[in-house]
Amino acid sequence: MPSSVSLDLASLRAAYARRDFTPTQLIDELLARIDAYADPAIWIHRLSRSALFAHAARVESLGPATQPLFGVPFAIKDNIDLAGSPTTAACPEFAYTPAESAPVVARLIAAGAIPLGKTNLDQFATGLVGVRSPHGVPRNPFHADMIPGGSSSGSACAVAAGLASFALGTDTAGSGRVPASFQNLVGVKPTRGWLSTRGGVPACRSLDCVSVFALTVDDATTVTEIAAGFDAADPFSRPAPAEISSSQSPFRFGVPSAGQLEWFGDTQNPPLFAAALRVLESLGGTRVEIDFAPFRDAARLLYEGPWVAERWSAIRAFHARHADAIFPVTRQIIEAGAKPLAVEAFEAAYKLAALRRAADLVWEKIDTLVLPTAATIYTRAQVEAEPFVLNSRLGHYTNFANLLDTAALAVPAGFRADRLPFGLTLFGPAWTDARLASLGRSFHHAAVGTLGATAHPIPPPAREIEPKSVAPADLQLAVVGAHLSGQPLNRELTERGAQLVRAARTADCYRLYALTGTTPPKPGLVRMAPGEGAPIEIEIWSLAPAAWAGFVAAIPPPLGIGTLLLADGSTVKGFLCEPTALAAAADITHFGGWRAYLRAP
Repeated sequence: MPSSVSLDLASLRAAYARRDFTPTQLIDELLARIDAYADPAIWIHRLSRSALFAHAARVESLGPATQPLFGVPFAIKDNIDLAGSPTTAACPEFAYTPAESAPVVARLIAAGAIPLGKTNLDQFATGLVGVRSPHGVPRNPFHADMIPGGSSSGSACAVAAGLASFALGTDTAGSGRVPASFQNLVGVKPTRGWLSTRGGVPACRSLDCVSVFALTVDDATTVTEIAAGFDAADPFSRPAPAEISSSQSPFRFGVPSAGQLEWFGDTQNPPLFAAALRVLESLGGTRVEIDFAPFRDAARLLYEGPWVAERWSAIRAFHARHADAIFPVTRQIIEAGAKPLAVEAFEAAYKLAALRRAADLVWEKIDTLVLPTAATIYTRAQVEAEPFVLNSRLGHYTNFANLLDTAALAVPAGFRADRLPFGLTLFGPAWTDARLASLGRSFHHAAVGTLGATAHPIPPPAREIEPKSVAPADLQLAVVGAHLSGQPLNRELTERGAQLVRAARTADCYRLYALTGTTPPKPGLVRMAPGEGAPIEIEIWSLAPAAWAGFVAAIPPPLGIGTLLLADGSTVKGFLCEPTALAAAADITHFGGWRAYLRAP
């Protein structure tokens, strides 16, 4: 099998469907890839070759039809239980070997995913830096001198380096988002309680979330939905509402006022954040300046208030027996939790209630809050010199999420001049996870072109494992530009009840042009002789006949509807452009699609 295969779910599904390799062959390749990558600090415990082959054989025997994650390799943060493998929370003296996997792990394995092993972390999930472990510091794949982010450091590194398709982490203060930002990954911090935390070592038990690192938003969403589910044995689990809030266009996104944006002296991230906001506007968003104070003040409560006592509660019994086994910085943080008084806990709870009410007023004005995931990034040497202050700065835009009961999605947003990744996070009230995913999917494709630290391109944004079934009377339409998912005119389809069928590409007989004088900006697709064009990214939507008629009647010149030839030899009705409109248009065929053109510098 090719050693360069991408591990995103779309690529793996396609490769398995073509019978390019089997799950067993993929595992064999990944073992060689992990050895060649030569960073043992990513892993605390790896499954043996025989155990991995046994997992692969089981998956192969059941086949892909009933396993949506058929043969997908994943990693598990070592504070989440995997049956038969030690759980250490990066403290060897704390280790125990569970007989059962955590419910989230069991769900993923039942869906066909193959666990590779347990990954390194900031000990007891205390820290956002990724350097507080006796097992060493996982290497940031973009620059070895930089911190990888934590606490889910090993999980993020495994995915970014192309060693796993996805990984489980945890997120109490930002541990599922900061490492994603530093490694060009998607990080899901779901609504608190949507994914069971049973079978995990608690940090702050009332706030903890299981998080997901993945290469694309589609992958992260698929994994999260499979892992999610109410767990009656977990007292902090919550049943999801019948309908989780989904895509919304147009949308209002909130941004702190300029005076409230804190960069801690960083000069490279601010222009990237400004560029990301322009991308969101191009996707149909309206920028709304908000007062960030309620979120900022809630963030400060997490470590400056009595919630640190929850960390003390989680390991107090272990501390009494093995205090010297705890990493020095971690021990100093957690021991502070023994000091808060009951009255301080109540006073902080009252303050948090007031901040929640203030935040609720902000949510009345916006649909999504948009923030840098982290204001800056530090070298390992800088963090070693100032471990507390610099770690605290990394939580400036993350610590409030679980206290204020938000969903959050960290998404790659470009690269700095020093080639380090930058990311932003989309926030929404509880149970807006699907809405964040819809927006995040469109933004990711518009902002960044590659997956993690690999050179693999982002695949077309289509989450369907199989094409959606379409009612026999429905008509299909291919869109190529402003009507794509997340683009400004997509609402003209969704408001008519259109359903996304699948992503596809045209045959190589089309050229794509950026038209002039159109609002919003639009491309024009023109058919050429065979071989005189290139495959162009499209989406195929289905509409009822009446909706089709109304949609087509509203199409302005120079665009119209014709018959498109697809790469697989099939045809579909779709947008084409009159050649007379191309005199002043720019030929953008080499980008391969409208989204790739929009995200080009």
